[in-house]
Amino acid sequence: TPRRHCAALMATGTLYLIPVSLGPAPLTLTTPTEVTSRARSLDYFVVENAKTARAELKRFKHPAPLRDLDIRELPEKPGHADLDALLAPLLAGRDGGLMSEAGCPAVADPGALLVRRAHERGVTVAPLVGPSSLLLALMASGLDGQSFAFHGYLPIDDEARKRRIRELETESARHSRTQLFIETPYRNDRMLEALKA
Repeated sequence: TPRRHCAALMATGTLYLIPVSLGPAPLTLTTPTEVTSRARSLDYFVVENAKTARAELKRFKHPAPLRDLDIRELPEKPGHADLDALLAPLLAGRDGGLMSEAGCPAVADPGALLVRRAHERGVTVAPLVGPSSLLLALMASGLDGQSFAFHGYLPIDDEARKRRIRELETESARHSRTQLFIETPYRNDRMLEALKA
């Protein structure tokens, strides 16, 4: 019945999507107070990388000893059983946080799978405001922010990457659209050379 369904929804915890620092900038410049306050109130976290998450929680000045927090890593390719196990504390009424390695969770990030499963299971999802490399880059670029497309990671293979860059260049010209993509730090130089070529 609708009443029973509403009671079940009220009994679940909330999955808070907690943005993570993009670098060593002072916390007060990158993360709203509401985000750090919410993160400090939680003791259960699903994370991409436990070491990175602990460093960020330390930066947030989490009041509990980090070893006492329940921090679980999201598997690289999680199935429904993995996701359900990670959501079990929330389904039991406990609030939790989802943290990426850097930036906003669930954007070009495996955390999106957990968020989708949370919606399917009736868990409330609450995104929190914080640093997003995509939007910060777009803001600082001077490029068109009215029409843009995000493509995630481009291919690693040199030839496939060249083809994809040409496709994006054509799309950009055809639609007057800014093209955004991301790259890992250790491949940035190769990507820059490919773009210049």
